[in-house]
Order: sequence, then C-alpha cells, then structure tokens
Amino acid sequence: MPDSDVEDVSADDVVEQIMALKDETYDVQLCETKPLAFGLKFIQVHVVMNDGSGLSDIFEDNMRAIRGTGEIEVLSMGLL
Repeated sequence: MPDSDVEDVSADDVVEQIMALKDETYDVQLCETKPLAFGLKFIQVHVVMNDGSGLSDIFEDNMRAIRGTGEIEVLSMGLL
C-alpha cells in the first residue's frame, strides 16, 4: 500500500526499486501492480529466498525503506 503522507509516488518507480532488491539471497521473481479501491493500488511481490532466521523480516524492512511504501503484509509463505 502506498504511504498516504507522500504525494506523487509512481507505482512503477516503487516496482523498479523492489526489483533492484534482487541479489544472491532474494530472488525477486515478480512484481505486479493491482488496483485496490478508491484509486489506490497495491504491489504484489513474489520472492524466493533461502530458509534462514530473519530473512523475510530483513526483506520487509528493505521494502519499507523505499520512498512511498506504506503498509507491507505477507500473504503467504512456504517451503520449496
């Protein structure tokens, strides 16, 4: 969800910054911008990472650091 305190945030710019988080630990496979309600959009991110303590929390913190990012919610998590 976008941060309501920040104006003029482009969802495409946020997607680009999320995709840039891809490295040897985090395989960002897909970022999709989807409509939510009242003109709001959300970005659904698909990431594959190793099973390690705190790795998902670190990735969430990295996404929160992106300008314009508001709320982050993990919808599902599983093992491959």
